[in-house]
Amino acid sequence: MSPRLPRLPRLRRPSRDEGDARVPLFRRLPGLRRRADDGTKRRRRTRQERRGDHFGLRDLLSEAAHGIGARPGRLVLTIIGTVLGIGSLVVTVGLAQTAAGQIARTFDAVAATQVVVQPATTRTQGGERATGTIPWDVEDRLSRIAGVVHVGAIASVNVGDVRITAVPVNDPSAPTMATPQVMATTPGMLDAVRGELRTGRYFDSGHDERADRVVVLGARAATRLGVSRVDSQPSIFIGERSYTVIGILESVNRRSDLLDAVILPMGTARADFSLSGIEQAHIVMEVGAGSVIKEQAPYFLEPNNPETIEVQVPPATSTVRENVQADINAIFLALGAVALLVGGLGIANVTLLSVRERTGEIGLRRALGATKRNIGNQFLMESGVIGLLGGLVGAALGVGVVVGVSLSKDWTPILDTGIVVGASLLGGVIGIFAGAYPALKAAGVEPITALRGGT
Repeated sequence: MSPRLPRLPRLRRPSRDEGDARVPLFRRLPGLRRRADDGTKRRRRTRQERRGDHFGLRDLLSEAAHGIGARPGRLVLTIIGTVLGIGSLVVTVGLAQTAAGQIARTFDAVAATQVVVQPATTRTQGGERATGTIPWDVEDRLSRIAGVVHVGAIASVNVGDVRITAVPVNDPSAPTMATPQVMATTPGMLDAVRGELRTGRYFDSGHDERADRVVVLGARAATRLGVSRVDSQPSIFIGERSYTVIGILESVNRRSDLLDAVILPMGTARADFSLSGIEQAHIVMEVGAGSVIKEQAPYFLEPNNPETIEVQVPPATSTVRENVQADINAIFLALGAVALLVGGLGIANVTLLSVRERTGEIGLRRALGATKRNIGNQFLMESGVIGLLGGLVGAALGVGVVVGVSLSKDWTPILDTGIVVGASLLGGVIGIFAGAYPALKAAGVEPITALRGGT
C-alpha cells in the first residue's frame, strides 16, 4: 500500500485587515515596498530635472550679488569705466543739443529776421546793370508793411582820388595809409544792422534832410584815422571838406564792412558827391513775416514795375542751422560711442579675470549639481548689474555736467529725458554683451579640471 501524501492547506480569502487581494505582492511586503518607493522618487526627480533645474531667479540674483560684493575694490574700478562711458555719452549728447539750441537761437535772432531789398540786375556786354531803382524815401515806404520792425538803406560813395585824413595839412613826409571807404546810409541803418556805438550818436533824419556835414566812423576806420573820442567834436577831411565826427560804431551783426568805413548821411552824400542811387535796403522783420514782405515790398517801391525789385527773405527753416546742428551731433555721438566701447571692454576684461580667479568655485558648483546654464547666467547677471550701476551713476553725473556747463555759459540746458533713461539702461545692455564671452568661458569649465587646478 502506497504512502499517503500530506494534505495541502486550504486557501482562504484574506480579511480586510490583511489587505486587498488585488494589491500586488511587492506592495504587501515591506522590503519590496521600500525599493518600489525609491524607484518612483527617482523617476519623479528625473522628470523634474528634465523640466527645469532648481536654480531659480532668486538664487541667481543672490549669487550674483554675492559675487559682485565680494570684491568691492574691483567693483568700483569696473564701475568707473562704465560711469565714464555713459557719462561721456550723456554729456556729449546733452552739450550737442544745448549748443545746437544756442546756435539755432542765434540764427533765428539774426538770419531768420533779416530781409535784403535791392534792384534787380540784368547781364549785358558791359557787365551787370540794374534794371530798377530804390526810391530815396525807402524807409517811409517799407515801414508801412506789416511785420517790418526796422528799415535802413545803404550805398557806396565815390569820392574820387581825394584823401581822407584827420588833419587839414597835407604832409608829404607822412606815411601813406589806405583810404577808408566812404558809405552813405539812412538814419535807420544802425537799427537795421543791429549796430552798437562805442561813443557818440548816429545821425538822425534832421542831419539827412539838411545835408549836414557830419560822419560816423567805423571802429577800424576810427583807429586808422586816430580818432578815439567825440566829446571835443573832432573833424576829418574828405579832400578839402571838413566833416564833424559825431559817433564811432563799435559792432554790427550785418554789413561788417561798415566798421572800415566813413559813414555819411544819405542827403549829405547826394549834395556833396552827387550820389545817384541806393544799393540796398535792409529790413528787420518779425518772425514769420517773410512771405508778406517778399510779396508786398516790390509794389511799395516800384508799383508800375515790381519785377525790377529783388527781395531776399530767409527760408522758413534755416538750412545753415540744421547743417550745423547735424555736424555737432555727429561729432559728439562719435566721441560718446568711443567712450562706451572703452567701458564695455573694461567690463569684459574684469569679468573674464573674475572667471579665471573663480575656477575652483565654478568647479565646486558644477560638482554639487549646478548646470552650465546656471554658471553662465550667474556671470551674465553679474556683468549686467555692474553695467546698470555704472549706467545710473554715469547718467546722473552727465546730467550734472550739462547743467553746470550751461549755467556757466548762461545757456539754457537742453537734454531729452528719454536719452538719460536710455543711457542708464544702455549700461546694463553693454554689461550683458560684455559679459557674454566670459560667461561662455565659465560655463565651459569642466568640474574635474576646475577642482584640480582651481583655487
